Amino acid sequence: MVASVIDGVRIAGLVSCLPGRRETLDHLSARFGEEAAKRIGKATGIHARHLAGPGECTSDLAEHAARTLLDRLGWEPGGVDLLILVTQTPDHPLPASGLLLHRRLGLAKSAAVFDMGLGCSGYVYGLWTAAALLKAAGGRRALLLAGDTTSRVLDPGDRAVAPLFGDAASATALEVDTDAPPMAFTLGSDGAGAPYLIVPGGGMRAPDEPKHLFMDGTQVFAFTLREVPGSLKAVLDLAGWSMAEVGRVVLHQANAQMIRHLGQKIGARPDQTVVALDGHGNTSSASIPLAITDTLGSALAAGPMRLLLSGFGVGWSWGSAAVTAGPLEVCATMTLDSISVSAETAG
Repeated sequence: MVASVIDGVRIAGLVSCLPGRRETLDHLSARFGEEAAKRIGKATGIHARHLAGPGECTSDLAEHAARTLLDRLGWEPGGVDLLILVTQTPDHPLPASGLLLHRRLGLAKSAAVFDMGLGCSGYVYGLWTAAALLKAAGGRRALLLAGDTTSRVLDPGDRAVAPLFGDAASATALEVDTDAPPMAFTLGSDGAGAPYLIVPGGGMRAPDEPKHLFMDGTQVFAFTLREVPGSLKAVLDLAGWSMAEVGRVVLHQANAQMIRHLGQKIGARPDQTVVALDGHGNTSSASIPLAITDTLGSALAAGPMRLLLSGFGVGWSWGSAAVTAGPLEVCATMTLDSISVSAETAG
């Protein structure tokens, strides 16, 4: 397990962006039957999800989140030194979607830009990477964009996955600040989990197979209970925090029962543990920042709060972070009624 402490970098703001199209349990009732839809909602805590419409891509959601964040912070795009896009649903196999966003946002040619192909652990990995590179490379400001349009790789008739995943993207602004409290990270990987959460078709290995997500829920649950509590306890020790000193525990929002169970295993009180997937579902790499912008905007605007974060899933891959955030200049969720995408904008 990688253990890392990074000081002198602060989170300046967060914005999450949801597509306007929405699917509820009523829609699932029409597809799977009313009783099945009710069971899905009760078992997962998910009652609605936002889904990308025709022509809407991850980069479009990320662009609107980033533009809103830059505008509200008063940051000039040319002053951003680093842009990282975390996604498993890029616009194209190449070029990297981060480069499309570089042009659309108007960043300087001196900015470093790249994509990270991670899913549910991706926000924590991206936060670690962005903070570390800012310090190591002598930059000043970074944009961490994280999001997925997982609905693009779902079989709508597969009740094991179709009712669970929603689409979203987020933008996080990071800035070098010598007075910022340290961030602590623990990160781990186990590639043996690859077959249990996978889109096997559509890539170079099997280009002609269906591009549909497969998930073995039993294996996912077992992996989560096996690895995540230890990662969370390790990052608390690394930060020198007790659970009583944590303001909120924000875990990857995959399943409400799983979130509550993990919270209990690490000794978190119910009021410390954020459960915010009822109207969004599992939004993959965007789920942690979306949970923060949905539930903690007022609290983080008012002053600093200690946050215990953990993302875990596809790979297997997991990462936990102990971060003090706030006061934030912006922490908001936006919903787009529609996104107009032209050939010029798209690439």
